[in-house]
Amino acid sequence: MSKNPKVAKLSNRLIESLTPRSKRYIVWDEARKGFGLRVEVSGLKSFIVRYRAAGGGRNAPAREMVIGRYDTWKADDARKEAGKIFNRVDAGQDPASDRNRKRTELTMSGLCELYLKEGTANKKASTLAIDKGRIEHHIVPLLGKRLVSEVDSRDIKRFMQDVAKGKTKADIKTKFRGRAIVEGGKGTAARTVGLLGGIFTFAIEEKMRADNPVRGVKRFADNKGERFLSANELASLGEAIRQVEAQGANKFAIAIIRLLTFTGARKSEITKLKWQEVDFDRSCLRLADSKSGAKVVPLGPPALAVLSGLIQSDESQFVFPAESGGLAFQGTEKVWRKLRLAAGLTGLRIHDLRHSFASAGLLAGDNLAIIGKLLGHADVKTTARYAHLSDDPVKQAANRISNSIAAAMEGGPSAVIVKLKGST
Repeated sequence: MSKNPKVAKLSNRLIESLTPRSKRYIVWDEARKGFGLRVEVSGLKSFIVRYRAAGGGRNAPAREMVIGRYDTWKADDARKEAGKIFNRVDAGQDPASDRNRKRTELTMSGLCELYLKEGTANKKASTLAIDKGRIEHHIVPLLGKRLVSEVDSRDIKRFMQDVAKGKTKADIKTKFRGRAIVEGGKGTAARTVGLLGGIFTFAIEEKMRADNPVRGVKRFADNKGERFLSANELASLGEAIRQVEAQGANKFAIAIIRLLTFTGARKSEITKLKWQEVDFDRSCLRLADSKSGAKVVPLGPPALAVLSGLIQSDESQFVFPAESGGLAFQGTEKVWRKLRLAAGLTGLRIHDLRHSFASAGLLAGDNLAIIGKLLGHADVKTTARYAHLSDDPVKQAANRISNSIAAAMEGGPSAVIVKLKGST
């Protein structure tokens, strides 16, 4: 039997062995005609049924229904569900049309739930987490009770204005001793409307409505990434770090913030960093995954000093482990809020440290290609591409920039930080 057969007895073991191709394909069950498993290019696997309505004659319209994803259904259970669907077909019903009819009566809450379940197969986990937050904190509170078919462009405009004005702003407790600060603003409004556009596109594909009410709505300019620290602000930040650290702030949070400042890395790349990804010999981080895929982050002396001062735990793979549960440390935001208040930098985001790193490099004379590689904006072919030579210009840039920032944070002479237009 070939690795990806066209017809086979669908079992969990067989399904696990199926691999994606350049195009989606279906493996039909040899025991139940019309029952199959669809494999997407992304690797997503879904159980489906295919039948003909109105008695099943050759001239009857073909129908296809998704039972559910393999990660939520097992083969035997899906096969039983397929049997129930075929029983309804034999009784003269049209289950697919009935389902589509019910979906046209969905509320926006129901559509969002369906979108997260069936419309996000090609999204990375980090992007999906952001989408879930925007749905939960903005879309559902303002539009959740509206019927999908009733939402129009005026509702979208009103939604955008409400989010921008902070109508959905909240301070939410999460899990044990956690907090989620939900903020509004024009940037949040613009990005959430963009997500709504994708959700309505999914609704069109699912035959739930014929048009996209987001189309034609002029969004606020998304000015994310325009906050950069000047040399004086970096000095204030450095003094605040030392002050908060002396007051007993969590050592992991302080180390994470310093690393973010000295590397220009994304927050998740540092908070979820594993010891196996730290290469002291070649002064770099070899990240197995990031927003742009596998990535190498060169480390300048200040960043290396931070990592060298940490003790590797025998109980966790993470450089910054949580106190229990084997997970990564989650308390950085709490310390960051205290730190930026002490520095007088209200409104500064952790992500702004990334932009300041890029800005420092630009003024120091490093070209955009080098800075793009440092920040992971360029495609990465291999994990060793930027750190295998001692005279690597990317490595040299990392050294200059992190040293410059470290000097400014100590109150010493440093390049003035300027705005890098278009950085992300």
